[in-house]
Amino acid sequence: MLEVEGLHLRRGGSDVLHDIDLQLLPNQVLGVLGPNGAGKSSLLGALCGELPPSQGRVMLQGKALDEWPGQARAQRLAVLPQVSSLGFAFRVEEVVGMGRLPHGSGQQRDREIVEAALRAADAWHLIDRSYLALSGGERQRVHLARVLAQLWPGAEGSTLLLDEPTSMLDPLHQHTTLQAVRSFADRGAAVLVILHDLNLAARYCDRILLLEGGRCHALASPERVLTPTALKAVFGIEVLVQPHPERGHPLIITR
Repeated sequence: MLEVEGLHLRRGGSDVLHDIDLQLLPNQVLGVLGPNGAGKSSLLGALCGELPPSQGRVMLQGKALDEWPGQARAQRLAVLPQVSSLGFAFRVEEVVGMGRLPHGSGQQRDREIVEAALRAADAWHLIDRSYLALSGGERQRVHLARVLAQLWPGAEGSTLLLDEPTSMLDPLHQHTTLQAVRSFADRGAAVLVILHDLNLAARYCDRILLLEGGRCHALASPERVLTPTALKAVFGIEVLVQPHPERGHPLIITR
């Protein structure tokens, strides 16, 4: 479990996060929503240790994040940044296999995990392709497979952080990606995912953190967070919210 207490973060002389308290829980997907500049990527940077907090602390399984040795932390915590790129002509299998570097599970087991992760990301057919020959969306799915492989199979004690993993994907693969993330959490992992699509968040997330100006505007279930009042206050949009006719989760319709 990843836990944040009283997180305050300054970047470039400006306060970008204020008094954030948060727990990432096993078997749950936490969605982070907010307008541009709300602090979403800064929050992810603090949670993965890239950005040291100005105040407060980040704890991984009860121990301060910066006290974990790098390899031990990588066995428990994986991060997919908003932009991932490689400048060398690695094969896709090699790129996904990089996720197994913190582990000593052996070549045969690593090959099995790479295959499972690629299939989960709907990218198995790309396994022998050169990374540099892929489209932007294909690269994004390969990097998703890499972080899934790093924590495979997603048992309790694993934490996965994802920054806009659907941003370059077509509608089918947006759902494929979030279904893979959902399945990962269902096996025990704690997942945080930054999204812009309100309806994807409503469908796949157990809880939603709504950020506004670096502060927590709301943190609860999609039904309690995705209300017309909250979305008007944070995004400035007028919406209708009604239950999805088949699934029951909130369905957000812009007026």
